[in-house]
Amino acid sequence: MAGLLLRALRRPLRPFSSAPVSPLPFYSRTPSSSVLSSPFRLFSSAAAPAAAPPSPSGTALDPSRIRNVAVIAHVDHGKTTLMDRLLRQCGADIPHERALDSISLERERGITIASKVTSISWKDNELNMVDTPGHADFGGEVERVVGMVEGAVLVVDAGEGPLAQTKFVVAKALKLGLRPILLLNKVDRPSVSEETCNEVESLVFDLFANLGATEEQLDFPVLYASAKEGWASLTFTKNPAADARNMSPLLDAIIKHVPSPAANLEAPFQMLVSMMERDFYLGRILTGRISSGIIHIGDKIHSLRCTDNGTEKFEEGKVTKLMKKKGTNIIMIDSAGAGDIISVAGLTSPSIGHTVANVEVTTALPTVQLDPPTISMTFGVNDSPLAGRDGTHLTGGKIGDRLLAEAETNLAINVLPGQLSDSYEVQGRGELQLGSILIENMRREGFELSVSPPRVMYKMENNQKLEPIEEVTIEVNDAHVGLVMEALSHRRAEVTDMGPVPGTTGRTRMSLTCPSRGLVGYRSVFSSDTRGTGFMHRAFLSYSKHRGPLGNVRKGVLISVGNGIITAHALMSLEARGTLFVSPGMETYEGMIVGEHSRDSDLDVNPVRTKELTNIRAPGKDENVRLSPPRLMSLEEAIGYVASDELIEVTPKAVRLRKRYLDANKRKMMKNKPKD
Repeated sequence: MAGLLLRALRRPLRPFSSAPVSPLPFYSRTPSSSVLSSPFRLFSSAAAPAAAPPSPSGTALDPSRIRNVAVIAHVDHGKTTLMDRLLRQCGADIPHERALDSISLERERGITIASKVTSISWKDNELNMVDTPGHADFGGEVERVVGMVEGAVLVVDAGEGPLAQTKFVVAKALKLGLRPILLLNKVDRPSVSEETCNEVESLVFDLFANLGATEEQLDFPVLYASAKEGWASLTFTKNPAADARNMSPLLDAIIKHVPSPAANLEAPFQMLVSMMERDFYLGRILTGRISSGIIHIGDKIHSLRCTDNGTEKFEEGKVTKLMKKKGTNIIMIDSAGAGDIISVAGLTSPSIGHTVANVEVTTALPTVQLDPPTISMTFGVNDSPLAGRDGTHLTGGKIGDRLLAEAETNLAINVLPGQLSDSYEVQGRGELQLGSILIENMRREGFELSVSPPRVMYKMENNQKLEPIEEVTIEVNDAHVGLVMEALSHRRAEVTDMGPVPGTTGRTRMSLTCPSRGLVGYRSVFSSDTRGTGFMHRAFLSYSKHRGPLGNVRKGVLISVGNGIITAHALMSLEARGTLFVSPGMETYEGMIVGEHSRDSDLDVNPVRTKELTNIRAPGKDENVRLSPPRLMSLEEAIGYVASDELIEVTPKAVRLRKRYLDANKRKMMKNKPKD
């Protein structure tokens, strides 16, 4: 409450208001223009878009009527649902819930993976809204789009308060000088009270102060909302009046508190590319905020990039299409001016971070500085005996082209040549970004590949080894605290705070710092230990001194020494040896991992052994084989399970674990070989 009282003394309470403004057009549209149906990610939607309403005519552009806003929050705090309600409030046709989550993996997992841009009209103003991911692994999406906006709506769950990823996104917004609007979401929950909201507001204020916020940024407006129910309020309430159950207070607050972009329409056209998509018909679609000037269809433009030797010009062309997202539709426009967020087609080479400008401009805009990657994985050709049966893209060249194309649209990923031929080292933010998203997309596209386990990227400073440390927030039942603490102690975690969860009974919240290498593969262990009732959130904190070797976090494995079809007769005798990963009828090969050993050492087994047949009749019936269900691993579980001497074989139809060296004699020789 001390923070709340300090805020009350720091600024007087004043109601939100929106001054009446006179209408002014923002961009022009040709009478024959229509909605563009395009499959690229930024503008795609599950349903075919309806015809967009006609936009104002003329070519006048007024940046004072534009507001560029990002919606930032921790994962599962309600950003995308809030965007749905804002679109519906402004008259957009929403075909389904989570309309902006257009990628199939986003709809399947219920998370936002890529940033999306759309615009809505409210009281003669144009609001360009950017929906950002909330997961720490996709922080690069947040970093490169926050520079396009002048304001942000910080969504915080009123029941959970600010968590690990909240700190990350707030730090990026405050560093760029943004003044966030705090929106306490999910206030309609029974466990949320006005005292709870006051406490969360104080925690957010303390977070801002610890991150070095200015006096103006500390004076942030606060609203209360239920995005699920579709309403926002200036004061705390759980059941607003019928005529007040809408998002008008939030939209009015955006217009009042978010400044319009500082734009010069008389200067030459310049735009920094913040997003890039590919379209089968238009080629590269470059999206960004216009820094200065006006652009028209047919204008001559060129591309610029910053190099060690200065600014380099590398392509010249002309504008063939100008597009803007309106709600869930895409409209063609004739022109756009400084301060607006648009998409340009006509150039084939520029990528994210490059500058698109008029031909007379010779200086490039400063690029966005992203945080460095923390883990790496090696992608290579699938060389197992079962290779080539499921996929269509098998060669190292095709794998490399696909990875380089991904790196062009996602600046948080770096692709480097691997130590072996036809292998590539892919650096990123986390195992979810590289494994569950990138690899899953590649296998759905028909790729076959072998993947190494994640490796942490270390640093050396003053002859001292540094490793990435992550901030972890865990919420579990009291009965599971002991199991979680024991598991994390083996992974070199250190507890920084621990206490009961406000508003609940029998729940404990812990804040820890843990090396990134210790958290690899822990999420599945955590779900098992807590019986699916726990919550774990993590975000990169800093590089710190190496904390020493990890404890014993995994047992040995059962390795197949035979090739062929797995039999129930063989598995019956192997069940006592450990946990099986395979079932009868599956195909195996020498060096493939078929189970987890009950001891710490690896064990070679023969899962294809068949029952001996003789011509001697035996009394009684044959033995009835009953096997326990196998532990079938998902791709995400496999990435966290494999050890440094193992690989994951990924095909469109299967995920298999195997040893790096399939031959047992070669494994023994490499094990005895001294390490560099």
